[in-house]
Amino acid sequence: MGTRELAYFFDPSKKGCSPSFPFRILFQSPTRPVRARGRLLDLSQLAQLASALAVLSLTSIRVSADALQRPAIAFNRWSEDWSVLADPTIPREPLDELKYIRLSSEDARTYLSLGADIRERFEVNDTNFGTAGNRLNEYVLSRVETHADLRVAGQVQVFIQLQSDTAPGKDRVTPVDQDRLGIEQGFVAVSEPCGDGAIIVRAGRLEVGFDLQRFLSARDGPNVRQSYDGVSVAYTLGPWRANGLYTHPVENRDSSSFDDYSGPRLSFDLLRLAREITSSSSLSTYVAEFRQDNVRFPSASGGERRDLAEVRFAGVSGRFDWDAEAMSQTGRIGSQAIRAWATGVVVGETLGSSTLQPRITLQVDAASGDKSAADTQLNTFNPLFPSGYYFTNAGYTTYANLVHVKAGVLMTALGNLKLTTGVGIEWRETLADAIYTIPDVPVPGTAGHGSHYVGTYGQFRADYNLTPHIALALEYVHFSVGATVVSVGGHDTDYFATEVRYGW
Repeated sequence: MGTRELAYFFDPSKKGCSPSFPFRILFQSPTRPVRARGRLLDLSQLAQLASALAVLSLTSIRVSADALQRPAIAFNRWSEDWSVLADPTIPREPLDELKYIRLSSEDARTYLSLGADIRERFEVNDTNFGTAGNRLNEYVLSRVETHADLRVAGQVQVFIQLQSDTAPGKDRVTPVDQDRLGIEQGFVAVSEPCGDGAIIVRAGRLEVGFDLQRFLSARDGPNVRQSYDGVSVAYTLGPWRANGLYTHPVENRDSSSFDDYSGPRLSFDLLRLAREITSSSSLSTYVAEFRQDNVRFPSASGGERRDLAEVRFAGVSGRFDWDAEAMSQTGRIGSQAIRAWATGVVVGETLGSSTLQPRITLQVDAASGDKSAADTQLNTFNPLFPSGYYFTNAGYTTYANLVHVKAGVLMTALGNLKLTTGVGIEWRETLADAIYTIPDVPVPGTAGHGSHYVGTYGQFRADYNLTPHIALALEYVHFSVGATVVSVGGHDTDYFATEVRYGW
């Protein structure tokens, strides 16, 4: 009688089959002994072996069921893996037949997933401290996103995401407020083993953001998120991770649907290396090049090229956590040399003695400003692609000619309610340069005039996860301006916002 071979692989730490823990059985003629890994077994031993395999199989199923769970709605929707719905033991929700559309009977990792996000935010704000004709304005920032995510065998991904952003009631609509219909993301990604690591290549329209997104972000705070056309490469090997970007940031016109564009007048390229120092700390650094044409600062204008060097160290140790980052910028703008820098540090301590588990934080930030409008050097730091969340959603100031100190307290109540309060004080790094609001807009008449002191603000924010799909937020900021802002027609300002987010 011919020989039949059955290979069974069991690894409770992985989904599906794995070459770990191989156990091979060769079935021969019933009248002959059975060989298992070089040992001869009689029929009674075979029965015991079959029983043990049955128990092992049940254990495997139980471990897998315990380990698998529905993915949470992620900040980057393309990172969600809905192949877990191939397991019938996973709890079901309405419309799951659209979250996981299986396309292969042989491979559960080949599927199509659909999804959507809605964010509605009502704001009351007085931008630029009421200077330059700005006035108190009440308006809505409305964002609707839909996406389709095609996966093939767990190695190829085709992701497309559309966005429609409007700002009804806003007096002065900027490019980050409104985009009636456009492609937010649209890329093809391929992942492959490479040596002892893994490489992922994404090409198309992408969103990019690292860490706290101080300088490079997806710009989630404003209404229109920031996209980049180009190629992203990520390689992971043990505790090491390397990233490369070759991109042109997308610019929003909003003259018609699908009119967003990118081109050689604006580019951003990066090479980043990160390493896990311990299980709860990491060190990273990157070098990058930023270029844009026809840019204007108060003391310089022309084509801008900035060469960037950044380093960041972050981690957690017991009750303490920290995140420190610094960046230098060199290059040229027109005929002037660029020499600029910025740094940011957030340290926190979580007090576990209370059910609220308060986290006390101290934040210190600084960014250089231009030392003289008459010299041949520009020292104003370019905040690049700020998130809008890092200071406050009000957008009163940004990473340019700034010294910022903020003390805050974060408390968690009822498990899903987060309360944040903070007080911040701001100064100019140099009197020769202007006061800047987000993203890098100078307050008219402030360059070279007044004092270092900009103002003091207080912030209160509440975030509540109503369900796994619905999140609510409320934020209030009062900014008490200094004499410099008052002298150019500004005044104390208030920001109020209520927000609801839905993700499916």
